[in-house]
Parts: sequence; structure tokens; C-alpha cells
Amino acid sequence: MNSNNKKRSSGFEKISSVVTRAAGSTAAFVISFSIVLIWIVSGPFFNFSDTWQLVINTGTTIVTFLMVFLIQRSQNKDSIAIHLKLNELIVAKEMASNRLVSIEDINESDLIVLKKFYKHIAKLAENDESVEESHSLKEADLSHKRKKITNQKTKKS
Repeated sequence: MNSNNKKRSSGFEKISSVVTRAAGSTAAFVISFSIVLIWIVSGPFFNFSDTWQLVINTGTTIVTFLMVFLIQRSQNKDSIAIHLKLNELIVAKEMASNRLVSIEDINESDLIVLKKFYKHIAKLAENDESVEESHSLKEADLSHKRKKITNQKTKKS
């Protein structure tokens, strides 16, 4: 991919992200609601004609059509980023199974097997410490200290 394509793609990604965030905002809802309200109130002035109905139908269809693709693009990017973050965590964790890296690409029957495996582990964990004990602030402090020591050792090597 040459630098021109990268710039165009990057520009479109930025626009896509901005529009997606804006479309999900309170202001966008209020504006949309206001447009519909104005359309409804204007009905009597246009005798609720076919043209009057066509205006809102056409407008909403066009906006919906474009937003579906724009939001899907944004969701695809977010999904890829999340998968990469999870893959990094799996690879970084010594006891984690590397079979879970790119698990989104395996077939459904294998997913069912893995789901049973993790449900079994969850059932076994119910007998362990309570969430308050395993995820206490004291545990967070200890975990942070362990990571800090590990990182310092890694930097010295």
C-alpha cells in the first residue's frame, strides 16, 4: 500500500470514527427527534400528502443505509483491536493456552468444547475464594508490586 492510499484510508478512518461517535451522541438523538417532530407537526400543512410521507421515508432510508456501513466499519476496526489486545494478553501470560490466539477463526463445534472446558473451570472456581477476597485492593497492590518487580528484572536482562 503506497502512502497516498494510507493517507486516504487514515482520513476515512478518522471521519468514520468521528461520525460514529457523533451519531451515538445525545445531540444526534435530539436533532433526529426534532426533525421527526417538525415533520409530524408539518403534516397538516401538507395535508398528510404522499410527498410529505416520502420526504421522511427517503431521508431516513438514506441516513440508515449510510450509517449501517459506517458503523459496521467502525465496529470491525474495534473488533480487530480487541482481538489483538486479547491475543497479546494470552501470549504474555505463561499459563494461558496459545490455542486461544485467533480463536475467532475456529469452527463452532470446537468453540462448544472450549466453552464446556471454561464452564467447568468456573464451577471449580466457585469453591475457591470469594470475589471480595480474590479481587481485593490488597490483591491489586500485590499484583502491581509483582509486575513492577518482573518488569525491572526484564529491563536489566
